[in-house]
Amino acid sequence: MREGIHAEARRAEALRATFSRNVFIPVTDLCRNACGYCSFRRDPDRARVISRSDALRLMDRAQRAGCSEALFTMGDRPWEVRGNRLELLEYLIELCELALERDLLPHTNAGILTREELELLAPYNASMGLMLESTAHLKIHERSPGKRPEVRVRTISDAGELRIPFTTGILVGIGESSEDRMRSLEAIAELHREHGHIQEVIIQPLDPKPGTESEGMQPPPVEDLEELVHIARRILPPEISIQVPPNLVDPVPLLRAGADDLGGISPVTPDWINPERRWPEIDELRGIVLVERLPVYPRYVKLGWYGSRTKELVRQLADERGLRKTGSFYTHTWE
Repeated sequence: MREGIHAEARRAEALRATFSRNVFIPVTDLCRNACGYCSFRRDPDRARVISRSDALRLMDRAQRAGCSEALFTMGDRPWEVRGNRLELLEYLIELCELALERDLLPHTNAGILTREELELLAPYNASMGLMLESTAHLKIHERSPGKRPEVRVRTISDAGELRIPFTTGILVGIGESSEDRMRSLEAIAELHREHGHIQEVIIQPLDPKPGTESEGMQPPPVEDLEELVHIARRILPPEISIQVPPNLVDPVPLLRAGADDLGGISPVTPDWINPERRWPEIDELRGIVLVERLPVYPRYVKLGWYGSRTKELVRQLADERGLRKTGSFYTHTWE
């Protein structure tokens, strides 16, 4: 009896976080930006678009691994480098349709999109995303027209007008000040107050990449990230989740500070943005009660704010709380 009481107490003290089981599909690494910390982007003569067969192979593996999300990522407005805008957007839609056929809900991060382009993609996506990164004009972005804050804010605002459940966030340690970080969070909070569509905000630390401008920079210390999570929790409306990437930082102190989501964790693919930072295995995340969600958050499942072509699959996968119906709880304690 006493052991049962102690076990229950340990569970009550455990940190809780949601996550999505996903497959990360890099549609193309062609990008008009040249950010000083990026190793994803390739020059036009080396860039590639994922083949249909490679994408299907990843989707089939994801289906067998029990994933619910297909995360599609691409460089910013690659058609401004090489053309073929409509063809690439149509191909992205085709990939979303193929994902849906395999019981995977698409979540697309396609960089800066016009309202017309958002309208084109929205029906095929359960949710979409674009990192704000910062409202400051930073040196590290000086060769990146898609990183102008006003341009990114416009895309996020357009997504809100279209009722697209949206993920955004800030990148920490790229030359911004503490005041810049607060202004960025306040801008996101204002966008949500106006449109009600921000489902999560990512607090993402810089991961310096060899061979880039960021190589000599230091990632922000965990103490700074803890303080930032505290600040974010005060600034952001309470219904917005705060996500921290468990492959870039120890999530435990940040969950204690107020974060509540670990984002997508893939049993199939690496984080193609930070490929040298492997995802943790679910069983490695000890001391955390993990609750599996869909790429669209429960609030928006209940509101019906997801793509029209995804409705049937969302209804199949979501339970009465809006979480993943077949999701599991994983409870561990530190040894």
